[in-house]
Amino acid sequence: MAFAAFGTATEAASHTPLRRSWVALALAGPGLAYLALFFLTPFVSLIITSLQVPVEFGDVGQYQAGFAVENYAIVVEAYWPQFLRAFGYAFAATVAALLISYPLAYFIGVTARKWPMIQALTLTFVIAPFFISFLLRTLAWKQLLSDDTPLVQFLKTIAVLPPDGHLVGTPFAVIFGLTYNFIPFMTLPIYTTLERLDTRYLEAGSDLYASPATTFWKVTLPLSLPGIVSGTLLTFIPAAGDFVNASSTFLGSSQTSMIGNVIESNFLVLQNYPAAAALSVILMGVILLLVGVYVRRAGTEELL
Repeated sequence: MAFAAFGTATEAASHTPLRRSWVALALAGPGLAYLALFFLTPFVSLIITSLQVPVEFGDVGQYQAGFAVENYAIVVEAYWPQFLRAFGYAFAATVAALLISYPLAYFIGVTARKWPMIQALTLTFVIAPFFISFLLRTLAWKQLLSDDTPLVQFLKTIAVLPPDGHLVGTPFAVIFGLTYNFIPFMTLPIYTTLERLDTRYLEAGSDLYASPATTFWKVTLPLSLPGIVSGTLLTFIPAAGDFVNASSTFLGSSQTSMIGNVIESNFLVLQNYPAAAALSVILMGVILLLVGVYVRRAGTEELL
């Protein structure tokens, strides 16, 4: 009887990991199916499109299956300035958003804890722009930065701008638009990290005669690093591929076009689908490489 009971228990234990694996697979199934349908399938289609060749004697926009790897070299040679401009603008906007968002997130998450109403109101102000269309917000700033506005006239009066100068259509306007539109994406992750910060750590730093600056650099900043990394990723990645702010319809001009504008033009106007697809694949690859290096250097590999 003892041996039979032991055998039954051993058999049940051996089947437990198998049952758990099936349960885990069943729970992960819908998510994996979603990724396969809405990410993997379009990505494979994008790669196939990037390798297509024009149909001989065909009309504009007609392509057939091929293996034209040279499409990648052609678009890099033709549009490398737009690539550099996109990453430069995205980096500048990310830094500017971080400098603005961190003090704001610190106030909401730490300082305003003693005033719940003020904390809730300030957080609402950060989230409020999401209730307005991205395009409408950008278009509104185009009107506010146009040449006949009081702001531009004042800048000309104090000689910040030359008499014939303007803001719309300049790199400053594009970076400003990117910074403004993506500030909530920077503020909210940092806020969620700082909101969980145990203020007793700050009190301990003060008790140990550390200055406020030392406490910030040694305690607050390291503990908020996951939020900073998340915020910078959520800002840099969409900013690098943005095509709205740099468009001449909004805050940019032909001299400020980013790689997103080139992809839009090749796809919708020129109907050069292989070029647009190749640019998209390259942009995705470069962003993944930069994100991987950044996260590992920041010491937060769990975010990958």
